[in-house]
Amino acid sequence: MKWIVRIIQGLLMVIYFMTGFLKLSGDPTQEQAFAEIYGYGAGFMYVVGVLEILAALGLLIGFWNRKWAIAASALIIVIMAGAVFTHLQAGQGFSVASFPFILLLFAAVVFFGQKRFNTQLD
Repeated sequence: MKWIVRIIQGLLMVIYFMTGFLKLSGDPTQEQAFAEIYGYGAGFMYVVGVLEILAALGLLIGFWNRKWAIAASALIIVIMAGAVFTHLQAGQGFSVASFPFILLLFAAVVFFGQKRFNTQLD
């Protein structure tokens, strides 16, 4: 189980480095989606990008310090809950909201898996 959590943690780290960088680079499709579809400003897109990069860094540090992985996965859970809500509120349905929901579930696996391993070491 420990290795499954670690593999998921690594996958989430890569995904959030990529998606955070995509938002921070000012990708036109991201800006258009945030503004026109979801009704958020460009500033919010940059805030989400920074939070995703911070979460990815936390997951990276979490390979050596489990408390960082727990905090980073909790941040991802919050971000993805917001993403699911945003997609559903925009009327895109669960077919579009399913990817953020799956990432939320993966983050929950890391969160609870790392908490379990953390308490076993204490």
